[in-house]
Amino acid sequence: MPLDEYKVVLYRNQPCGWVAEIPSIPGCYALMPTRTEALLEPESGFTMIEAEFREKGASLPADTTEIVHA
Repeated sequence: MPLDEYKVVLYRNQPCGWVAEIPSIPGCYALMPTRTEALLEPESGFTMIEAEFREKGASLPADTTEIVHA
């Protein structure tokens, strides 16, 4: 499953910085000082995690993330 098929959740990390996370893939997140940097960073983490899954002969988990507005 390619990266563009996963939802990325972006949120502020208090007191400063941003977190971009792919909730369906454990450990795939980035903590960066700016929103732009945070959104760019998960691609490298995703690539590494995808390679680890491939080496083990496993598939990445399906994206089960739902965006809900309260």
